[in-house]
Amino acid sequence: MDSRGKKKENEATYLEKPWLKFYPEGLDPEVDIPTVSLVQLFDEAVEKWKNKTAIVFYGKKMDYVELRDKVERFATALYELGVRKGDRVALYMLNCPQFIISYFGALKVGAVLTTISPVYVTSEVKHQLEDSGAETIICQDILYEFVKKTNFKLKTVILTRIDEYLPPLKKLFGKTILRNIYQKMEIPIVEIDEREDAYWFQDLIKKTQPTPPQITFDPKEDLAVLPYTGGTTGLPKGVMLTHYNLIANAAINQAFWSFSFEAGKNLEEGKEVMVAYLPFYHIFGQVTVMITGLIRGYRLIIFTTPDLDDIIRSVGKDGVTFFLGVPSLYELLNDHEKTDRVDWRRLKFVFSGADSLLEDTAQSWERRVGTEIYEGLGLSETSSGLNTTPLGRRKIGSFGIPLPNTNAALIHPETEEFVPLGEIGELVVKGPHVTRGYWRNPEETEKAFIEIGGEKWLKTGDLARMDEEGYFYFYDRKRDLIKYKGYSVFAREVEEVLRSHPKIMEAAVIGVPDPKVGANIKAVVVLEADARGKLSEEIITNYCKERLAHYKVPRIVEFRGEIPKTDVGKVSRRELREDIEA
Repeated sequence: MDSRGKKKENEATYLEKPWLKFYPEGLDPEVDIPTVSLVQLFDEAVEKWKNKTAIVFYGKKMDYVELRDKVERFATALYELGVRKGDRVALYMLNCPQFIISYFGALKVGAVLTTISPVYVTSEVKHQLEDSGAETIICQDILYEFVKKTNFKLKTVILTRIDEYLPPLKKLFGKTILRNIYQKMEIPIVEIDEREDAYWFQDLIKKTQPTPPQITFDPKEDLAVLPYTGGTTGLPKGVMLTHYNLIANAAINQAFWSFSFEAGKNLEEGKEVMVAYLPFYHIFGQVTVMITGLIRGYRLIIFTTPDLDDIIRSVGKDGVTFFLGVPSLYELLNDHEKTDRVDWRRLKFVFSGADSLLEDTAQSWERRVGTEIYEGLGLSETSSGLNTTPLGRRKIGSFGIPLPNTNAALIHPETEEFVPLGEIGELVVKGPHVTRGYWRNPEETEKAFIEIGGEKWLKTGDLARMDEEGYFYFYDRKRDLIKYKGYSVFAREVEEVLRSHPKIMEAAVIGVPDPKVGANIKAVVVLEADARGKLSEEIITNYCKERLAHYKVPRIVEFRGEIPKTDVGKVSRRELREDIEA
């Protein structure tokens, strides 16, 4: 076969969607996506579920009707304060009822939400406010100092306290919750200036009637949210997501999860209970938990922080049926003494996302609690979910197959041609949930897309391979690929080997620039407490030499007490690289 024929064969490998053969029976590969706004879907959910409990916050319950009443009061207040369709509104708070009320309230007046991580500090907050052009911010009072120090001119500031919706006996939890968030940092002192444009959230809710304006939406054109990427390279960028993007993602995920290879494992409207600890500001928690949960009639058990005791207690007592977590949480649960005090097998399924799940973590979990962890992949640019493992047909190490209405392929990172089946390439995707681009950043938007067959595909920056059944396997971020003497070294592969050592608790791998070899492999290692001071660099490198090709063995080993992570639990290789440059 000539090169042209080979290219056509490689292209057909992906465009024929081999994964469709392995969809559960009854799952349509093209799901109908309603062309409506998130506001309409939320209102329809309220009419359908009415007095059913929507959220539970440390024991305090709120049903769908009460939730909508507060949403409409807040929407009316925003409108009276001058917020109009297209205005950007920033949310800077922890998981709490106020986040949900603010979110849907702002959408009801047609605003575009930009959600800020509650662990961001002044410089990061300032960049997001300036770049998005937000003029209104809703934030927890304890975070206001960071906003104030930006010196950014805001038209309206709305402040809320973390304890406003806590049950009376649990209001003392407020400061404990904040200490958990800030960990070793000193909790900021709250000093709120008297200013004409500052309001208290509860005052607005209490004094305003639920009479929001009737806004007309074009779901495919009107932006709903501007989540910001993690800023691994350069400053974070705002991802433009429309109402239709978010609805498409929720629709195709729920269609996929409504079918299973195992009887009784599929998810059903109005019947599921979820632990909602994943941060709502992040696209994973925002779409997969908050939006999907509420429009499907689920009950959300909200926690501000991933406290292990709270999570385990909730799984055991609150009738949780569906659990979503991140790999770092499962690693902690694997080591937690109380994890197997509850029956995890009672849940319909347990899911991991937001980062790559190490095989050792998945296997340790299964041995301990007797249930599997299903895995998926999502990006801010794809409104969260992209690939998911079919229920009842898991492959350890795979992040699953593309969701309905989605196409995925692998291209050579340099030639941008389709790679043959089984080879590693950059993951490219297209579908109704994919962003139109980056906010006010046409250059980065152009770099992010490639044209294939007259259609735009998003380049994800993830290196992966696909097997003959259409299951995809993650190898690394393209930017984290280490080149040593011309060899390609995947950080995750080395991390898997390091983590298999019984005395290594955590490990992260990066490349250290070296003009002689390109980059040396550096391992940052956290040892178990009883091994500290006893395990040498030589022991670790010898361990790797027995399990890895010579060019993959770390040349540098650094011992640390902890490894820096992002606020959703991913290893922050950016911070590790910055430590080298400093």
